Amino acid sequence: MSDVLKIGKYEFKSRLIVGSGKYPDFQTTRDATLASGSEMITVAVRRVNITNPDEENLMDYFKDTNVKFLPNSAGCTTAEEAITLFRLTREATGIDLIKLEVIGDTQKTLYPDVIETIKACEVLAKDGFTVMAYTNDDPIIAKRLEDAGAAAVMPLAAPIGSGLGVQNRYNVVFVREAVNVPVIVDAGIGQASDAAAAMELGADAVLTNTAIAQAKDPIKMAEAMKHAVIAGRLSYLAGRIPKRPYATASSPVDGMIQF
Repeated sequence: MSDVLKIGKYEFKSRLIVGSGKYPDFQTTRDATLASGSEMITVAVRRVNITNPDEENLMDYFKDTNVKFLPNSAGCTTAEEAITLFRLTREATGIDLIKLEVIGDTQKTLYPDVIETIKACEVLAKDGFTVMAYTNDDPIIAKRLEDAGAAAVMPLAAPIGSGLGVQNRYNVVFVREAVNVPVIVDAGIGQASDAAAAMELGADAVLTNTAIAQAKDPIKMAEAMKHAVIAGRLSYLAGRIPKRPYATASSPVDGMIQF
């Protein structure tokens, strides 16, 4: 397949990234992830065990798969906390592909602190990490993150876990135009049509967790997300027709039989 997602030195056939939070158990996490066709699962290393071999470890459930782990720094509120966390995680697991999150509002919106995120990104990129940076949907900040060494920028569609879908459609387009690294719409996806819409706007990939994990049937929703991302990507590559204020005949009028 030639249409691969390239993030730094890594390549993926799937353009859907899934999360590991809010599932009832690790087995359901595995089943939903495999149903989604995703090759990458993000893990909050402060909350989900992937480093302690003496406790139930999520990595054990994926040993026989091609799914890569994407540690994230959920819960960190400063650049220093995130930098320390990722250095310790790499030492324990050898993983250098990371999702950088530095949260500014921990009580209500879970919006990122973009200033601290940029600071952390600069240090981690120089340390040899492949940084995927969670951010707001601001093209200026997206460009600053790219300049700081981010291998991908991850603008939110809506607040984390809200399920509101893409709230600022033009901002996704503006971010896509502002940077040369992959744009991965992250946070706020609620259903399959939201994922398709994000891809049709030009996003290179979509990350979703709550929409799958808390669906009535996580396995079915995971599969729906897989097809939605594929459909949205194909639709974007195909190129939509221009919008017009009036009808246009779908059949040619030249040579029409006259009565």
